[in-house]
Amino acid sequence: MISLKKLNKVYETKSGQVTAVNNVNLEINKGEIFGIIGYSGAGKSSLIRLLNGLEKPTSGSVHVAGSHIDSIKGAKLRKARQEISMIFQHFNLLWSRTVRENIAFPLEIAGVKASARKKRVDELIKLVGLEGREEAYPAQLSGGQKQRVGIARALANNPKVLLCDEATSALDPQTTDSILDLLVDINERLGLTIVLITHEMHVIRKICHRVAVMENGEVVEQGNVLDVFRNPQKPITKRFVKQVTEPDETNEVVAHLLELYPKGKVIQLTFVGESAEQPIITNLIRNYSIEVNILQGKISQTQSGSYGNLFIHLDGNEAEINKALAFIYEQNVEVEVIANA
Repeated sequence: MISLKKLNKVYETKSGQVTAVNNVNLEINKGEIFGIIGYSGAGKSSLIRLLNGLEKPTSGSVHVAGSHIDSIKGAKLRKARQEISMIFQHFNLLWSRTVRENIAFPLEIAGVKASARKKRVDELIKLVGLEGREEAYPAQLSGGQKQRVGIARALANNPKVLLCDEATSALDPQTTDSILDLLVDINERLGLTIVLITHEMHVIRKICHRVAVMENGEVVEQGNVLDVFRNPQKPITKRFVKQVTEPDETNEVVAHLLELYPKGKVIQLTFVGESAEQPIITNLIRNYSIEVNILQGKISQTQSGSYGNLFIHLDGNEAEINKALAFIYEQNVEVEVIANA
């Protein structure tokens, strides 16, 4: 569906050349939700503008939905863009138009007849959950409702690809989750390919099938979301994964516990897939003469399965602790001794 090969984008500035995208190679499959994550300046926005032809690459190729976006121009590019829609961080709505009129706008541009426009707009309003708000203006809508209008407008011409540029960054956490749930629903119902640009690992974790991590214009790591969570390779990826798996207060809790308990082991358990559902702590307490103190824990759901982290303190006879650790290893759970008292 989307193929990027040896893609480069270099901007000329007063202070010299700036490489925004550096030798990027990506293959995005039809019907998947693909996340691209990176901090500000990583090259994410430049990359997404290359996907819809708003920018032309300095070198390399961009194939999207059967079109050579890097080389076509004029009418051919305009036609190709009808199959590549985009939603934005700040909604980009027409403030003088109602919800219905905003959604109908791309259909007007495409020359769709009034009767067909009305039917299509009604379908989209129902799809994104805006029944009853058809005649409201953007100023009368919440942030989440504005983004739903943006999504409906983007879907008006039945695109094959939906590009999301930081689409939830301006929303509160609860509204973010509702928009992400809507994108998953649209992906499953319509088989739409979604490319999602973000700096939030929570967004990647919640809805993406695969992810690419960008830094300084390069894709430094990519793969299945669950695999990246389980075994991040690059320092930048580890930082992103910790956004979800290790709350900021974890280190403080561990340090405090080590002061309270002068012996034993503090360990981190990493659960993936079916292992996240096992009653491991219960079995430890029942079968071994040790004390188990839970410090911090969280299980997250990805599109590919469960992923969890649990920080615990084990205290007791050294031999018994080692037996308990051996038992944990047998359960296909990753174990890391963080600190020894």
